[in-house]
Amino acid sequence: MIEKEALREREAESKPDLYEEELKLQKTTLENARKGRRLIKGSKLPWEVGKQGVLRFYHTEPQNNRGLALETVRLFVHEIRSHSGRHRHQGGFGLFVLNGRGYTTVDGVRCDWSEGDLILLHFKKGGVEHQHFNLDNKPSRWLAFSSIPLGQMTGLVIDQKETYSGFKG
Repeated sequence: MIEKEALREREAESKPDLYEEELKLQKTTLENARKGRRLIKGSKLPWEVGKQGVLRFYHTEPQNNRGLALETVRLFVHEIRSHSGRHRHQGGFGLFVLNGRGYTTVDGVRCDWSEGDLILLHFKKGGVEHQHFNLDNKPSRWLAFSSIPLGQMTGLVIDQKETYSGFKG
């Protein structure tokens, strides 16, 4: 009997305390928010040509953005030269138009936009299919932002339907 009690005590001591682990994680996150890098210089970031278009990423996936004051938001600028690729994902994105004018097709519906407008891609079962078009003689740009945890919880999967014409990879 005494041996069983001792075994139970040793097992209890060796198991991790999940509540304490969560508290440590929260403390680390708060410390990063207080002490993390607060300025990301766009001039130091490259423009990347991908399947969806010409993009500059300010935040990428959580494993790559440690040390920043805010680690839970995905931010990138999309430069629309003529048109983007076309893809479908779960939604939950906000796109703030920095300059230019154009339109976005959302599930086949045209939505015209210009500088200062906000394009909201709603959450939708099965995803939201969309593509962006520039109507200016120079590139238009918008800033995209989304919640990384919310995207993870909704099963963010991107289904590329049409690749950006400038993508060579």
